[in-house]
This record gives sequence, C-alpha cells and structure tokens, in this order.
Amino acid sequence: MTGQYVLDLRKADTTQIDAVGGKGAHLGELSAIEGIRVPPGFCVTTRAFRRIMAEVPAIDDRLDELSRLDPDDGEAIRTHSARMRRAIEEIAIPGDLAAAITSALAPLGDQAAYAVRSSATAEDLPTASFAGQQDTYLNVVGPSAVLRHVSRCWASLFTERAVVYRRRNGIDHRAVHMAVVVQRMVFPQAAGVMFTADPVTGNRKVATVDAGFGLGEALVSGLVNPDVFKVREGEIVDKAIAAKQRSVVALPLGGTQTVPIAPGRQDEPALTDAQVVRLVQLGRRIEAHFDRPQDIEWCLSDGHFQIVQSRPITTLFPIPRAGDQDNHAYVSVGHQQMMTDPMKPLGLSMWALTAMVPMHEAGGRLFVDVTARLASSTGRAGLLEVMGKGDPLIRDALETVLDRDGFVPSLPDAGSPGGRPAGAPSIETDPDIVTGLIERSRASTAALSRSIRTKTGPALFDFLLEAFVEHKQVLSDPLNLQAIMAGMEATWWLNETLRDRLGEKNAADTLTLSAPGNVTSEMGLALLDVADVIRRHPEVVAWLRGAGDSGFLDELGRLAGGREAREAIESYFDRYGMRCVGEIDITRPRWRERPTTLVPAILDNVRNFGPGAAGRRFEQGREDALKKEHDVLSRLRALPDGARLADETKRMIDRVRTFIGYREYPKYNIISRYFVYKQALMEEAERLTRADVLREKEDVFYLTFQEFHEVSRSNKVDDQLIQQRKNAFRSYQALTPPRVLTSDGEAVTGAYRRDGVPAGALIGLPVSVGIVEGRARVVLDMAEADLEAGDILVTTFTDPSWSPVFVGIAGLVTEVGGLMTHGAVIAREYGLPAVVGVAQATRLIRDGQRIRVDGTDGHIEILP
Repeated sequence: MTGQYVLDLRKADTTQIDAVGGKGAHLGELSAIEGIRVPPGFCVTTRAFRRIMAEVPAIDDRLDELSRLDPDDGEAIRTHSARMRRAIEEIAIPGDLAAAITSALAPLGDQAAYAVRSSATAEDLPTASFAGQQDTYLNVVGPSAVLRHVSRCWASLFTERAVVYRRRNGIDHRAVHMAVVVQRMVFPQAAGVMFTADPVTGNRKVATVDAGFGLGEALVSGLVNPDVFKVREGEIVDKAIAAKQRSVVALPLGGTQTVPIAPGRQDEPALTDAQVVRLVQLGRRIEAHFDRPQDIEWCLSDGHFQIVQSRPITTLFPIPRAGDQDNHAYVSVGHQQMMTDPMKPLGLSMWALTAMVPMHEAGGRLFVDVTARLASSTGRAGLLEVMGKGDPLIRDALETVLDRDGFVPSLPDAGSPGGRPAGAPSIETDPDIVTGLIERSRASTAALSRSIRTKTGPALFDFLLEAFVEHKQVLSDPLNLQAIMAGMEATWWLNETLRDRLGEKNAADTLTLSAPGNVTSEMGLALLDVADVIRRHPEVVAWLRGAGDSGFLDELGRLAGGREAREAIESYFDRYGMRCVGEIDITRPRWRERPTTLVPAILDNVRNFGPGAAGRRFEQGREDALKKEHDVLSRLRALPDGARLADETKRMIDRVRTFIGYREYPKYNIISRYFVYKQALMEEAERLTRADVLREKEDVFYLTFQEFHEVSRSNKVDDQLIQQRKNAFRSYQALTPPRVLTSDGEAVTGAYRRDGVPAGALIGLPVSVGIVEGRARVVLDMAEADLEAGDILVTTFTDPSWSPVFVGIAGLVTEVGGLMTHGAVIAREYGLPAVVGVAQATRLIRDGQRIRVDGTDGHIEILP
C-alpha cells in the first residue's frame, strides 16, 4: 500500500501502524475477527498528513519550539499548539488528495453521515494509549464537511493535551504522524465502554461495562453517570443502574445535540442482562485476538453490537508468568527493598540471580510467590507475623486474599512456625560475632575484586556465575541470619514488654540511638565530616554549586583548598561510593559514577551545621539512649517482680545495641559486591562498543545477564530487542506496583485498621517516635534536595542512600516502608519522628505546607 492516500479499513492491520495509525490498525484487525461488527470505512493514511505538513510554513522551527517547551508551562503550550493547529488547518487540501478522499466516500454514500476520527501512529499502543489526546468528529455529512474535518483531525495532533502527553512520555513530535479514520456513522440506541479487565482492581477475570442511552459521547465526556455492570465468568456479579437524565443524539443535518431523557425512562437500564453478557463475550473474543486486556467502545444499533474502537488497557499492572493455571499470590520485593521504581532487565536478572528465593518479574519489578507458605497453617502464621511487623499493609492485603474462598488451597504444614527463619537459633550477645561477620564480608569482597580483574569476554560471565554462588553463601550463613534476627527480636521484645508494663510506645526507638556499627547511619554522619573540610574553602563551596559530573574530582583538585576537599570526597567514595538511590538495580549510576548527586546534601550540611556536628550528634544520641535506659530500668524496678524484669530488660538493651547496627551491613555488603560486578560488566560493554557490536555501552542495561553473556560470546546483538525493552521500560515508569498481586491480576493494597486518628489526617505506620511540626519538602530525586534545618522530608521511598540527607531534617514521611526497612532504622538511629507507608503522600502533601508528623501514633496532619 506504499504511496496510497486512502486504504479500505478492512485491509488495515497492526503491521501498518506507520500508515494508518493505532486506531486505524486496530479497527482493521477488529474487522477480521469472526463475529465482530465494525462500521465500514477507510483510512486517510499518514502519507497525506506528511504532504500537508510539508506545506506548513517554517515547520521545523515550529516543531523545535514545541520540543523545547516545559510541559508544566500551560500558557506557552496553549499559545504554540494553537498556532500550529491554525497553520495546518489553513493549508488547502491539494486536488488529487481531496479527490482520493471523496472517491472513497462514494461507495459508502456521498451524503451519508460519517464519524471522522484521528488515528496517530503513537495511539492505542500497548505502552501508551493516547486516549482522548486527539479529536473525533461525529455525524459529519457531505464530502466538503468530511474534508474539513479531516484537516481538523490532522491539526489535532497538536492539541494542548497531546503536546503535553508526548513531552511527558518522552515522545518526539516529529516521530508521530496522523492518519484519519472515516467510518459510516452508527445511530445507536445505547453505547458505552467495556473493559475486559477491572480497571480499578486489575482483576483480569472481571469485565466492566459502562452503558448509557444514545451516542457514547455522553459517557466519554462525563455528561452522564453510566449504568455499570461487572461480569465474571459469564455471570453478572454486580450492577448499578444510574439515573440517566441526558443523552447525546445525532442531528439530521449533521453534528450532535444533548437532549433530556424522559423521566420515566431515566432509571431504565441501557442494556438487558442478556445483552451485557453477550457484549462481554464479544469483548473476550477481542481480548483473545490481541492477547491483552482491552478498552473497547461499543454501540448497540438495531439489536446488534458494533465495535468502534479497541485499545490496550495500559494502566494495568502486568502479571508475573507462573507457567500454570493455579492461583498465586505475589508480594512485592520493591516494597521490602525500598525501591519501587522499575528496574532495567540487567538489574532484574542480576538481583534474581543473587537472591535467596526465586523471583518473578512483572512491570519491571520483582515479586516473590508466597502461595505455598499461605497454604499451610504454620507457614501462613510465620509469614503474616513477619509481614505484619514489617509492613502492616502487606499483611492486611494477604489476609484479604486469604478471605477469598478457595483462592489459596490448603496444603500440609510446611515451613517454620513463627517469624524466625529456618536454621537461625538464638546466639550469645557478643560484639565479636558482629566484628567477625564484617571482617569475613570485607575479605570476600576484596578477594572478588582481585580475582575479577583479569576476566573478560565469556570467561567473565562464567566467573560471575561462580561468584554469585559465593554471594548467596555469604548471605545464607546461619550466623549472619542469627545476628540480624537477634537485633530485630530484641527490638520487638523491648517494644512489647515496655508497652505492656510501662505504657511506653516504641521505646526501642530511643534505646537504639547511636548504636555502634550501623554502616548506614555512619554514612550520613561521615558526609558531615566531608562538609567540615569543604566549609573552610569558600572557592570550593562556590564551585560545587555549579559542578558537573565530567572531570568532577580533577577539576576540584585545581581549586584553592581543592586538594583537601578532593581527598575528603575520595575517602568518602572509597567507603560509600558504590551506593545510590535504587541501588538494588545494578544499572543505576553510583555516587562514584555521578558524584554531583551528593552535592546538594554536602552544601546543605555546609549551610546548616557547624564544625564537629557529626561527633556531637552521635554523642547526643548515645546520651539520650543511656538516659532512656536508666529511666525504664528504674521504673521497672519499682514494679512487683521488678528486679527480675529490669535485669532481663537490661540484657535485651545490651543485645539490641550489640546487633541492631549489623542489620544494615548485609545490604552494604551486597551493594559493595554489586559495584565490583558492575565495573567488570561495564568494561566488557565498553569492549563490545569499541568492536561496534553495541551502539552504546548502556544498551547492555536492556539485556538480561544471560543475553549479555550470549552477546559477549557471539559478538551479535538484537538492536530491535533493545529498542523494544527501552519502550517497555518507559511504559513501566508510569505504573505503580502493588504490595500484593494475585494471578488474576488484582492489585491488593491493604488498609490500616485503626481508630482514634484525627479527622483529615493521613494514616501510616509509625516507625520512629516523636511529634514534630515543620515545613514539608516533597523531594522525588535526592539530587534535587534543597533542605533547611527543621524541614520534614516527604518522598516515595528511602533506601540507605538517602541517609546523608537524614542528618539535616526534622522528620520523615514516605509512601513505602516498614518497621525494619532501612529508612525506618536510620530514622530511629537519628531520632527523627517518622511515619512510612502513607498512601499518595507526595501527592496529598504539597511542597512547602506546614505539617505535623506523629511518629508515635502514625499519622500526619496538614496544618493551616
């Protein structure tokens, strides 16, 4: 069909998106499905659009201007997009092009009514639907009107919403072209939308039908509330019939009009139950054809359903592949690791290869299948106990799944009966245990670094597979697990005992202040020491405000005082340079690779603290912990049997202070090894780039470890696969991963079951005691943090890399987190009131608002 201006809709399919756009391609595919009725019509192809665009004066300059606009600058977007639309509509359609369009109308009826609909090449795609971004015109009568509205559709590629959508999704304006679909108009008795998966819960087995009288425009525009039907396995399981006061109807001479519905008919269902079930059957047929859930627009005319559009539902979170038809319940790894952003394929595969349990990928995230543990009574009890102490929302979501009759089968008991991992009995309270574990880890990482230096090509990957075995052996060392559990269990014991006997809430938060050996809290304090060095050199401070990553340390060394500053930063990087936000994804740039990430935190420390702040802060925490210890022990001794209880509590305080700091070290060890892996892999990627196998070395981020291995062996790479992976990763960034996901596709969020919360307060999990009021600073990127003393950090999640900014804030609020996750541990270490697991905190709290954070009872109040 190369060179055609017009193509019969029945001849279009998804191989021709570049010519007929997403909508046209899908309608063509729909036309070929047995039993599916599609109104007849044709596509005005993108060749016609390109010809018109070539006539627009200064088109390149106009597109360049649009590409430079800030998507948040509404006035500039409005002005430039209107100017572009006007320029396109003013171009007269050439005679031969107009003749091609009007000739295509003749077989359908010159004076018939038509729907003229935009069909962009980036529309209705699996990764971006572009729903509602361009224009559709209904009941267009006569050839001249059709031509006029075709021009309007071309121009609608540059509506404000379409321009903003492309800018936000990283899509080049030049990469998108516009086809136009022209179809015979359907005059329906009822119309609406059908989702073949529940758009709210994600459940793939539940279809939702929205229906109203007349044209579907009334529903799409929000003019009326639709009837809503939910259908599961051929049966209506829920329905709500709305009072439909208005409908949109076609006018005899063209156009549409909103008219009132007779009062006696307003409460009647737009469809019978039998019609709803029949419609869903058609939807399932369409879904099967496209092999993914669909958002379908339909019309009911003369007793027959006509399908006028079908596109993928792009907002659903994908389901992990299980390889069977059984029910499964998955728990998010990202919510445990404080990294809910999508990971690139190399990162996903590396984490899966080094993890202690099998991992399942979906939507760029990793999940663990917990179905087997839920199926046995002892396994279930242990899992729920651990999840409840870590993140109550995950526990509540799992209990919601368990409440569903028959979803989780009952199996013979398996697993350990409690929260303690198998093979982790109690150990003595001995600081030498922690010292020995750390020395062993350091020695293993140092040996890895020495051995990997000579490895290249396929031999590197063989070596790494052996290193991953040792990696897991280090993590699975029973003594390692015992030390971690000793600190966590002592924390739980102290909190429960002191709450029951003294009415203290989360007393361990204070008792663990400045606990020794916490590598993550030491990382934050060490950056205060770096600031002490830099503060003495004004030229260095001024230079840092505009520093770039390229040549960072070399340029720094040339300044007055720069050598001393460079040595301080180098020393910091030697110990912590392997860290970064989202560090479980090996593809993320490390601080040593992108040093300017830390500059805002360094400058904040220079501005907000005086010399010696790190030592003073640590000593103050230690004194507060001792004071709390003396307080609780003296109060316990005053109780009946208090001497015995005080002695036991003292043993637990010593135990928690011995082991709680080690809780952070295994993650530090993992990330240290990861940086060694990454440096070797990037040298291999550089070799392949020099050999012209790869276009750029970062392309390997979009290959799995196994695929990277094969590229290294064969010196061949699938560039198309890499581009597909890049597109998929971009689409995953728009998805929010659920804490719990079922094999039906249902995202189960969980809820807090708590009374006595102030009206209007945001509820979360209290993880560090205290109440603080201050200015909320909503920060989504650590590199852009600009914090003053007394500010309260509000963000999506905090992994260990955020600890450098913790030293300068007064409180913490996150959307993701649990009692023993890294952000919570460091908040307690620094004595920061903190509430985590606050749904949509970064959207509900505006940057600069004054808020009150109650880290004792777990809520946030937005203050006037």
